[in-house]
Amino acid sequence: MGKSLFQKVWDAHSVRQLPNGQTQLLIGTHLIHEVTSPQAFGMLREKGIPVKYPHRTFATVDHIVPTNELAEPYSDPLAQAMITELRKNCEEYGVKFFDTTTGMQGIVHIVGPEQGITQPGTTIACGDSHTSTHGAFGAVAFGIGTSQVRDVLATQTMALNPLKVRRINVDGKLAPGVYAKDVILHIIRTLGVNGGTGFAYEYGGEVFDNFTMEERMTVCNMSIEGGARVGYVNPDETTFEYLKGRPYAPKGKDWDAAVERWQSFASDADCDYDDVVNIRAEDIAPTVTWGINPGQAVFIDQSVPKKEEGKTVSERASIAEALEHMQFEGGTAIKGVKVNVAFLGSCTNGRLSDLREVAQYLKGRKVHPDVQAICVPGSQGVSRIAEEMGIDQIFKDAGFEWRGAGCSMCLAMNPDKLVGDQLCASSSNRNFKGRQGSITGRTVLMSPLMVAAAAVTGEISDAREVFGILEPATV
Repeated sequence: MGKSLFQKVWDAHSVRQLPNGQTQLLIGTHLIHEVTSPQAFGMLREKGIPVKYPHRTFATVDHIVPTNELAEPYSDPLAQAMITELRKNCEEYGVKFFDTTTGMQGIVHIVGPEQGITQPGTTIACGDSHTSTHGAFGAVAFGIGTSQVRDVLATQTMALNPLKVRRINVDGKLAPGVYAKDVILHIIRTLGVNGGTGFAYEYGGEVFDNFTMEERMTVCNMSIEGGARVGYVNPDETTFEYLKGRPYAPKGKDWDAAVERWQSFASDADCDYDDVVNIRAEDIAPTVTWGINPGQAVFIDQSVPKKEEGKTVSERASIAEALEHMQFEGGTAIKGVKVNVAFLGSCTNGRLSDLREVAQYLKGRKVHPDVQAICVPGSQGVSRIAEEMGIDQIFKDAGFEWRGAGCSMCLAMNPDKLVGDQLCASSSNRNFKGRQGSITGRTVLMSPLMVAAAAVTGEISDAREVFGILEPATV
């Protein structure tokens, strides 16, 4: 019997089995940022413990960094204090830091891949729940808490329970105007926000075979929203082509050896999965959330559910709570709901391909006068290339604010926040209460092009209708 990629990577990084049944797992790559690392470094300093392997840890600043002011000191003293602390810790412990002055700063889950740090067959940990993004490269990647950040800094290992593996096949061909974001929202809607508990999700099938790396990253990014600890795609030629030539990727003869090693980690054809789910691409339409978790979603041409549609008491209570918070009436259309803010960015959809796809349709159009629209590139690298291509000007001409790189309004740990009960059309990953900075703020998750459609119409709209999408666009 063959093995899945998850089992192969797990076995290759297992140090020993602990008495409690957990595995002490070697962490090949550790990514840190300014929010979950200060206390971890503080604990090391108190005990006089060094960072075990500094060359395996990489840092950037993303969560708190302002996107509308680039010069320091920042007007937010907490943001300034946190970035100053990260600089101090990285210098003291010899950790590579992609600072705001390097031209390489950005959201940690965008910086790792674009620098070639994220590689197949490795274990990757970061004090951020969306670390599952890196699984797009055939890595086993997961978010950890601050105490585990400390453990990895001190020992380069951590204790974990093994996971079951669910294979999710998406076969067929996506219709024009349907994107990777719609795929993962549909998967979460189908399997539930707790459906992946105890599982690693292996994504495959014709759709994933044909996806770009950036599309694969979008899906793996939101695995955690479906309850899965890990989400990954088997490495292939698309993976290798993306990594080739990047700063931290192997070079010369080392490259050929690395590719051979990476290929060996792909799941065997005869491996056994704990569960298999099959989905047809043709069944997926542009998808938007209507509630307060990513599983509460509908196709754009569907209605918001009524409370009575819940199958259990708990479901009915959940629907009622969501409808009340979102100020929606059950049974009404989601299309046509007025929006106040349009946010394009995040580790889910702040990459170059996202901005380029939107720009080709946005060109020549204007943001609705009642909408505040902001575009936040996921990294300084993304921003630089977009500006070289003139993409920034298209957004500015349309009425979008073009911001600096960072997490921004995805979680509002910086000044980018909703006000009152504003409704935001967002390309980010979570629509929880208060997620975007206001306890009464409302978030509707959707693909980047759907965000653009909402921005120009002033309401939740079908991008296919707004932009006349009949044939696949050139991405």
